Amino acid sequence: MTMMLSRRGLLACGCRIGTACFAASTLPNLSFAAAPSSKKTTMSADQALEALKEGNRLYHTDSPVRAVQGRERRIEIALGQTPFVVLVSCSDSRVSPEILFGRGLGELFIVRNAGNCVDTAALGSIEYAVSQLGVPLVLVMGHSRCGAVEAAVDVVKNNTVFPGSIGRMIEPIVPAVLSQRDKPGDFVENCVRANVSRVVNRLRSASEPSLLDPLKAGRLRIVGASYSLDNGTVDFFDEA
Repeated sequence: MTMMLSRRGLLACGCRIGTACFAASTLPNLSFAAAPSSKKTTMSADQALEALKEGNRLYHTDSPVRAVQGRERRIEIALGQTPFVVLVSCSDSRVSPEILFGRGLGELFIVRNAGNCVDTAALGSIEYAVSQLGVPLVLVMGHSRCGAVEAAVDVVKNNTVFPGSIGRMIEPIVPAVLSQRDKPGDFVENCVRANVSRVVNRLRSASEPSLLDPLKAGRLRIVGASYSLDNGTVDFFDEA
């Protein structure tokens, strides 16, 4: 019985040794694969903005777009990302930033929610992209007939109460709606743009050094835009 246990022990020990040797032989490759990339985009804020404008022009005119994607691109960016813009946009299924701007994997750092608002989680994501990834441009983009903005309009006009978290979600949009009462033009579209401008101004006046410092140094731009569901164009504003 003692001899059988001893043999079993030797076999178990041998298995453990073999496994350890195999793991040791692969450790260099594993450590290499786990090493993150420290590369950042070489684009300036102006170049990033022009790239978005050109991408939307190609999309709008149905011109061929060479978006970086596929297996080679996936492998290339597996160890690190180098986005050139933070894109704060609505969750609307008809507003797909990569398609609207003709961009591919690893180029857009996207923060999406209904009404393109900026809460704590969104602000933290923006700060991370700017301070840690070196992104030079933040684009806040609304779109025509935005459901979240229409809901905020309904609150102002009809005193409508939305259930659950929907009501709390659209609360930040209400001031933008109130600011557009009695203004000429399409009320909802005016509110969409006012909501974008509200977010842009909030980000520009942020007290966090991760945004304030690069803004003052001219390394960061925060710009507004609105996408037309009807014709596919993105109208850029608040570019100063």
